[in-house]
Amino acid sequence: MKNILSVFIALLCITTISSQEKKFVNLKRAKIAPKIDGVLNDVAWAEAEEAKDFIQFRPDIGVKETVDERTIVKVTYDDNAVYFAAFMQDDPSKIMKQFTTRDNFGQADFFLISINPNNDGQNDTEFLVFTTGTQADAIVTSDGNEDWGWNAVWDSAVKIVDNGWVAEIKIPYSALRFSNKGVQTWGINYHRRYMRDNRQYTWNPIDLSSGKKIGLMHGEIRGIENISPPTRLSLYPFASAITRSFDGENDSDFSFGMDIKYGITENFTLDATLVPDFSQAGFDNVQLNLGPFEQEFSEQRQFFTEGVDLFSKGNLFYSRRIGNRPSAYPTLGANERVTKYPNNVKVINALKLSGRTKEGLGVAFFNAITEKTEATIKDNTTQNTRKEIVEPLANYNILVVDKQFNGNSSVSLVNTNVMRDGGFRDANVTAGLFDINNKKNTYNYEGAIKVSNVNYKGIDETTTGVSGGLGFNKISGNYRFGVDYEMADKKFDINDMGIQFRNNFSNFSTYASYQTFKPTEKLNNYRINMWFNYERLFRPSTYTSKNIGINFNAQTKKLFNFGGNINWEIGKQFDYWEPRTDGRYFTFNNGFNMNAWIGTNRAKKFSFMTRQGFATLFDKNRDVFVHFWAVDPTIRISDKFSLSYSYQYNRGNGGRGYVATADNDDIIFGERLQKTIENSISGTYNFNSFHGLSLTFRNYWSSVDYDYDLFSLENDGSTINNTGYNLDNIGTFLSDNPNFNPNVNFNTWNLDFRYSWQFAPGSQLTALYRNSLFNFDNMSKENFFNSIDTLFNQPIEHIFSLRMVYYIDYNNVKNVFKKKNT
Repeated sequence: MKNILSVFIALLCITTISSQEKKFVNLKRAKIAPKIDGVLNDVAWAEAEEAKDFIQFRPDIGVKETVDERTIVKVTYDDNAVYFAAFMQDDPSKIMKQFTTRDNFGQADFFLISINPNNDGQNDTEFLVFTTGTQADAIVTSDGNEDWGWNAVWDSAVKIVDNGWVAEIKIPYSALRFSNKGVQTWGINYHRRYMRDNRQYTWNPIDLSSGKKIGLMHGEIRGIENISPPTRLSLYPFASAITRSFDGENDSDFSFGMDIKYGITENFTLDATLVPDFSQAGFDNVQLNLGPFEQEFSEQRQFFTEGVDLFSKGNLFYSRRIGNRPSAYPTLGANERVTKYPNNVKVINALKLSGRTKEGLGVAFFNAITEKTEATIKDNTTQNTRKEIVEPLANYNILVVDKQFNGNSSVSLVNTNVMRDGGFRDANVTAGLFDINNKKNTYNYEGAIKVSNVNYKGIDETTTGVSGGLGFNKISGNYRFGVDYEMADKKFDINDMGIQFRNNFSNFSTYASYQTFKPTEKLNNYRINMWFNYERLFRPSTYTSKNIGINFNAQTKKLFNFGGNINWEIGKQFDYWEPRTDGRYFTFNNGFNMNAWIGTNRAKKFSFMTRQGFATLFDKNRDVFVHFWAVDPTIRISDKFSLSYSYQYNRGNGGRGYVATADNDDIIFGERLQKTIENSISGTYNFNSFHGLSLTFRNYWSSVDYDYDLFSLENDGSTINNTGYNLDNIGTFLSDNPNFNPNVNFNTWNLDFRYSWQFAPGSQLTALYRNSLFNFDNMSKENFFNSIDTLFNQPIEHIFSLRMVYYIDYNNVKNVFKKKNT
């Protein structure tokens, strides 16, 4: 395997990417910088060359723009920034212009600049301006996705005119990474999007069927001379105040801190947060979890979402581990109980260093420190309390080294490390990765080898685990396919800094697909995808499951989207995770599910998406049926005000799952009826592109009602219910929980009402009112409305917070002092 990988890399390193004819313009330095006001009467624009003759790539490829929808872009530069002027001819009555907050796409046309100062085809930065004046920006990650968590400070202005609209943009050099060569050529492309019919055009043609990364299809701006990367130092001092009230108790907190961005070199940036404040991170979408694996939550803290492309290599980094719940639980005496267990651990500080050289060498380093955290324990007999450490002072690190070559391939080395003080466990994971495309971008080869080491200090033992995989994919053309193999042994564990739902697997998968890139008579596009998976345990090498499925997605000429999928788990399936006991398994036969969905044109004032489906078992001994449906209507009341609602309903009966493990090691299962209803509302009102109001509300209710008689899991994976276990006596078999009742009534409510105001470039004031309710009991036979009544009898938590962040650019401060001195 090692020799094969070496041959692949050697062959591909000596090849070059096939070149396509690129458009280019030659730049002239501006003697006087253009004023960013949306009026293109500056001398600099009169002297600049035009980039024009845009070509459509979505939904059709290669269609030229018409005379009455022409696009003209001009570029100039000076010592401080690069400037763009774009005129987009159109009928003003057809231009869509829904107001949104920064980085949020609504129904508004946009102009996009994709710029690559290294001109390497892989590391693009995108700047978008909408017809409303709203800005968006992103880093294009190495896998071609866009990281909208990245934010730069730049200037733009937009005007709707009689024959279209105008965008004028200034991007300071502090927002870009480039070398200090005397004469430079930058890769660039411009996109224009019509939201009314989903058409998108670019200056340099893009062919989505080619398999190439979008960056390889850029044009160029040439003749940039004698510019120097500025000192990239930005300070974001902040102040926040928060007040909470819950169940008669009130508390307040004030915080001051600072985030820093510093360009160590022209290509590497240090980001640090000192005295972090995450008080305004949004609610998690908590759900009732009956399965054997933890629920995964999305990251909502900006520091952990911005510029994390390299850190995602190998899927070893789950940022929610940092500052999450403590890693340990107190050891209790016979008469003790926990009276206070912290929900999270405070992050003391965090920093990340990342960048990539012009030669394609990327390096990223992340470090975070969390504070010692204690739980409070009370003795029920003596009433004395004590504290016990449940998370010590901890240090989290990631190091990534990634070498890109040929404009379309890379090899990477990743290491994660968690060190905890005292007698708590430490962890270290190292991975080697490769992602290689051939010269024509028709085939992809990928693979990984990962090694984990977990040190259990309490017993002075280190456990080493291994995981790996190989894949081969055809990535261009209408017909595509791929095969993949992944494995992990029983000791592989990345959960100190990553997220891993299971180990001990040896899985094979394959897929084949057909997709269109040109519209047919009735459809803009469609795709059919088929797959087959075959899974085993790694050790012992035992069969667990196989499944086959098909998926279809399409869009009509009127922008209706529809599709569906079918999945069949063929024959007997062996679930080794639901019993929660190593070596035991639960069997079922012929699982089958299917669903379908349809979505209307989002450009209309009113639109919706609806989904419906069911799941069952083709098993003569089981009567299982699950069905669900959902509807998500959206109404755009005006260009400033919009509302969306989501309703989801799920009802399943006959499902069997884990209930408890008895004192005699019997594994007890139950057959259950589960009902779930989720309602959510979101609304926005934007006064303009700089400040607005938003409302986010969610109510989630789920009830689980078990049949009276419970089951015992047999050694052959079957379940029998003649062993005497039932809902009345189950607690008598559990010495640590004699009052146990598995029935569940789970209800949660949360609401965020937010006002945000960008009062200066990069500076923002945010006011947030939040409330939440939660109830968990055994009243599983309650209906939805009775459960809501119970929920509103619970104490409600109220939170009000105010946070102000101010942006300070070192270069602006330096220039102010220069002017004063002169």
